[in-house]
Amino acid sequence: MEFFKIRQTIPFMRHALVFNIISLITFLAAVFFLATRGLHFSVEFTGGTLVEVSYQHAAEVDRIRDTLDKAGFKAEVQNFGSSRDVLIRLPVLKDVPNAEVSKKVAALLQADDKGAEVRRVEFVGPQVGGELREMGAVALLIVALGIVFYLWIRFVNWRFGLAALIANLHDVVIILGFFAFFQWEFSLAVLAGVLAVLGYSVNESVVVFDRVRENFRKMRRASVPEVIDAAITGVISRTIITHLCTQAMATTMFFFGGPALHYFALALTIGICFGIYSSVLVASPLLVWLRVKREWFAPSQKRKARDEHEGAVV
Repeated sequence: MEFFKIRQTIPFMRHALVFNIISLITFLAAVFFLATRGLHFSVEFTGGTLVEVSYQHAAEVDRIRDTLDKAGFKAEVQNFGSSRDVLIRLPVLKDVPNAEVSKKVAALLQADDKGAEVRRVEFVGPQVGGELREMGAVALLIVALGIVFYLWIRFVNWRFGLAALIANLHDVVIILGFFAFFQWEFSLAVLAGVLAVLGYSVNESVVVFDRVRENFRKMRRASVPEVIDAAITGVISRTIITHLCTQAMATTMFFFGGPALHYFALALTIGICFGIYSSVLVASPLLVWLRVKREWFAPSQKRKARDEHEGAVV
């Protein structure tokens, strides 16, 4: 489906070097902020206290959060299961036992609303948080290797897998760089968003690469940059429609999903914006730098002559 069709090929590859320099600067800036500031991990990664509280009526999440903030608790508060149940995450406090933290929180909430009932209290140790960080890194590594393997098989050439991997890691590192620079909270939901961006970005790269392979067979006299320009121009309408629909979903979660989905939607938004950029202006120029050749996809002259001979005989 196309809302519009561009008749004239846009020369993206003419400015490939400029775009790659911009990408390199952005990437290095993200790495710098990750190295100097680091990520602001949530309770799941650092350890802390989880308190489940039940109310006799619909819980006022913002009011609960304000009550805890005034008492000095930097807590995450969200609905859990139903509108009457609330899950509170509290980070580890120095020189304050976790049992004391849960008791103080329970007293504050019951003083604010006598109908508040603490249903469950769990303690997440730093060791568990460290294991989650390690498993998150392993998950990213497995997804990245899976992408390379998939594209290698699909396009029968490792260069396509490498180009897509670099472009997708470019997106991931920039997302993490934003979270490090602004010190936004990095939770399991955000990690899920990063993994979703990896899969989303590789889908866009596959669409462009498929069109590149198709154009190599059709545009026999065109150069490699011209083939890639035609491929990108040919999928622009599809790219715009897809990304606008996905961004509409992410924007809805950002504004109406509450604190639980706020940073998840933010990670998706950053990934969608840079996913468009990387698929078109990072992965595609890399194919040129990696010297992709027409002979890998176009039929040989010998096979062409044989087909023409068989057609003449018939």
